Order: sequence, then structure tokens, then C-alpha cells
Amino acid sequence: MAMSLSKDDWVRAALFAIAEGGAAAVAVEPLAERLGATKGSFYWHFRNREHLIASALEFWEREGTDDPIAELAPVSDPVERLRRLLEIAIGYEDDDAAGQADVGLLAAANDPVVGPVLRRVADKRLDFLERIFTELGFTAGESRHRARIAYSAFLGWFELRRVVPNRTPLGRERAAYERAVLNLVLADLPGGPPARPNTPAELSARIDARGTAELGEPSEVAVRAVRDSGE
Repeated sequence: MAMSLSKDDWVRAALFAIAEGGAAAVAVEPLAERLGATKGSFYWHFRNREHLIASALEFWEREGTDDPIAELAPVSDPVERLRRLLEIAIGYEDDDAAGQADVGLLAAANDPVVGPVLRRVADKRLDFLERIFTELGFTAGESRHRARIAYSAFLGWFELRRVVPNRTPLGRERAAYERAVLNLVLADLPGGPPARPNTPAELSARIDARGTAELGEPSEVAVRAVRDSGE
């Protein structure tokens, strides 16, 4: 049994442990018990606990940052690139070790091993976002500002899933959340029409025209309130 587990099996288990309790939760014996393995399997792949954590961080950086950036870099349209990036970022599932580890790693930001990797990954992600907004015509300062907003939405999404998973939107509601974030960071797009709030009549028309495909399932009370406010 010990030799049947791959190095990636241990790395993924370590990342799930990090997601649950930060880097301090990575311990050989509990991980071996979780995997149904012996400590001999661990030492077949790793010198010690620190080696496992370093390997897990390397895997997390590659799977959660380097690979998505390389995948999206060829997309010529910056709006489409941003949309796909949000879809990837928010689309992590519960069985995705790299995605689940993000919030857990934040708790270990002061760790001498974890901290430098966290900062390097954050810089890569923010730089990629800034380049997208710069391509869209925003100034350098505005691009930095919007990149921070987009990245904060990403981190907040995982914190929400960890703290109050029952309040995390799923399905159509999650798609609507992704669109809301996209609309927020693209507001006042250079060269586009000036942003202005929707009138009650426009909101009513959106509900009639798009229905559940765009807005989810609005309640009859909400629809009536919007329409009545325009009379």
C-alpha cells in the first residue's frame, strides 16, 4: 500500500490539510492516516515535512497560477481573457486541492517558507490582471486599483466558501456573481458609454427580456416592486 501512493497523492493531501488548518496542519502521521498509508510511503517520496510543504507550494503555484496564466495569455480579447480568468478562479470545486488551499495559506503568510511563495504568487496574479486592464485602456494607476478589486473578490469568494458555505452561490447564481464582478471591474470602460444606474423601466424590461437566463429567479414581489416604482 505504501508504494502505491504517488508523490502527487501526498501533495494533494497536504494542500487539503492546509485548506483546513493552514500550514501548521501538515503533519506526517495524520496525513498517512487520511491516505490509509504508512509513514514509509511518505519517506519514499519526501525527506521530511518541510520537503512536503515545499512540494505542495510548488504544485499550488503551478496549478493555481502559472498554468492558468499560460492558458489564457494567447486570448487576444482582454475582456474575454478576464471573463475566462474569473470563470477559472471562481469555478474551483471542492475536490480541487490547489484552489482550496488559497485561504488556508493566507493564515501562514508570516511563515518563512510559505510567506515568500504567497507574495510571489500574488504578484504574478496581480501583474496579469493589471496587464489586462492596461490593454483595455485604463491608466496604470486605475489598472492597479481594478486588479486589486478583482483579486480581492477572488480571495473573498474562498473565504465565503470556508466560513459560510451555505451562503455561497451555486449554479445560475454563481454565474450571476461572476458577471457582477466582471461588470464591477469593467465599469466606465474607456471608449464605452458613461455608466449610469438603470431606471425602474429598464430594470423591468431586463426582467421581461432575460428572465432566469440572466437574473436567476426573481420573486414576484421583487418584479412587482420594480414595475410599480416606474408608474
